[in-house]
Amino acid sequence: QVQLVESGGGLVQAGGSLRLSCAASGRTFSRYAMGWFRQAAGKEREFVSHISWSVGITYYADSVKGRFTISRDNAENTVYLQMNSLKPEDTAVYYCAAAAVAGGGFWYKSVTRYDYWGQGTQVTVSS
Repeated sequence: QVQLVESGGGLVQAGGSLRLSCAASGRTFSRYAMGWFRQAAGKEREFVSHISWSVGITYYADSVKGRFTISRDNAENTVYLQMNSLKPEDTAVYYCAAAAVAGGGFWYKSVTRYDYWGQGTQVTVSS
């Protein structure tokens, strides 16, 4: 069982930065691949970024590539999402998620492949 708690959201002007954190409970955190997703009002939850459990392989949605950076600290049971050059279209509730089993292809983009989810943190970017 893994419990996830996000923090770091808030209101920021376009062009600004935020750093989201996701603190995980449980001693096996390092065995989980971690993802960040977001859900804007009236839209489906979408993939943002992913980091593997071992060697830290990372993936990003095209919309955030070059602006967002995912990282993890297994000693601290925490995964981070550094968000720079924020745009109004980045406004959403951001969720972290943990996946116990990897898959083939672009499995990490699918919300159904993650076993545990946090409660989300609101990010609002003003123009």
